[in-house]
Amino acid sequence: MANLATAITALIESKKYGTLRDILVTMNAADIAALFDDLEPEILPRLFRLLPKELAAETFVEMESDSQETLIKGFSDSELKEVIDELYIDDAVDIVEEMPANVVKRILAQADPDTRKLINELLKYPDDSAGSMMTTEYVELRPNWTVEDAIKTIRRTGIDKETINICYVTRADRTLYGYVTIRRLILSQPDVLIGDLAETTNVISCKTLDDQETVAQMLSKYDLLALPVVDGENRLVGIVTVDDAIDVLQEEATEDIEKMAAITPSDKPYLKTGVFSLYVHRIPWLSILMIAAIFTELVINHFSNLMSVEFAPFISAMLLACIPMLMDTGGNAGNQASVTIIRGLSLGEIEFKDLPRVIFKECRISLLAGATLAIVNFGKMMLMYVITYHNNFNDQFTPYLLIAVTVSIALMCTVFLAKFIGCSLPILAKKIGFDPAVMAGPFITTIVDVTSLLLLFGLALMLVPRIG
Repeated sequence: MANLATAITALIESKKYGTLRDILVTMNAADIAALFDDLEPEILPRLFRLLPKELAAETFVEMESDSQETLIKGFSDSELKEVIDELYIDDAVDIVEEMPANVVKRILAQADPDTRKLINELLKYPDDSAGSMMTTEYVELRPNWTVEDAIKTIRRTGIDKETINICYVTRADRTLYGYVTIRRLILSQPDVLIGDLAETTNVISCKTLDDQETVAQMLSKYDLLALPVVDGENRLVGIVTVDDAIDVLQEEATEDIEKMAAITPSDKPYLKTGVFSLYVHRIPWLSILMIAAIFTELVINHFSNLMSVEFAPFISAMLLACIPMLMDTGGNAGNQASVTIIRGLSLGEIEFKDLPRVIFKECRISLLAGATLAIVNFGKMMLMYVITYHNNFNDQFTPYLLIAVTVSIALMCTVFLAKFIGCSLPILAKKIGFDPAVMAGPFITTIVDVTSLLLLFGLALMLVPRIG
């Protein structure tokens, strides 16, 4: 894409606009949008004007919001109106939501009254709801129409619809009756009634206030190209198409990844986000986690002072040397469990009622993993003893053996607790209304760090011989 951008820039400088147009019309709208995002902002309006009307609208939808804003500022009122007229309503709403107030005012001023009304209606729905992502441009049929009537309607109005693959059948009061596919219409006799042809049982639909991630999962679960959206009285008000669902799933996955990494979610791609903006998104969680680490510091300070009095210096040093390994292993074990559970929650595979089963399964896994790690750790520590004291094998053997046993038991208990916390916290968080992704990564690691230290030092005080 970088080489193509260089070639395009050279053609613009040479004013070979005919060649540019010939190149652009052979490209997909998404590829053109990606190309435009790599070019200097000042040349975008000139390139955009070379595109045919329909391709220009498709390209505009695919572009990043900052490039869209640049183009809008460079458009004349008539050019802006042409683009808006070619957009589907849901795409127009998405653009309006991304633009600053002065740009939104200009967009709405150039939209025709019906479009402006629809945009304002869709903007009233809560963010992340089905209503905010749906389109009102769909094919609507009546049960008493014939196939011939339906096909005539599709030919007359279908050009402006988001999809004609699935047509929705509604009653006179616009309540949802069923649906019929374009394939079934074409293969049926012209005089057959739509009401007899439509699928009316088990019609999958969603409500306007349903969460957009849930709606996207429904499209995936039932292999649908579009999902009807109804209001509280089952009246059809719009549809959600699969392309919008894919965008939502991508956004939600990105948001979850950022939350799991203790980053406040951002709407812009990494390379399009400024340094200060990235700093603002990262520093709050870093600050919270740094402050939370005070509990770890307090535990270490308390037991370090206690060990300096209770244990010989070499025992205290060895116990302190094992802390990083213990904390890292606990954090990794907790993250393994939490990531698996969060994925299950996001896909709808796990619900709150499954919590006992999840805990039972993770406890069994933790016992197997913890026992394996404890055995490996014990062998590693004894091997280190042999290497260190090979000239005098019996020197400090008993204390070292007890330290190895203590650390291994602490490791097994830490893995058990980490997996228990990692699997249960996300489920509990979702139950009380928090995002499960927050209960992952650094958050769980901070909790596990404190518990692993308490385990290590507590076991050491019970098992390792003290001074005197």
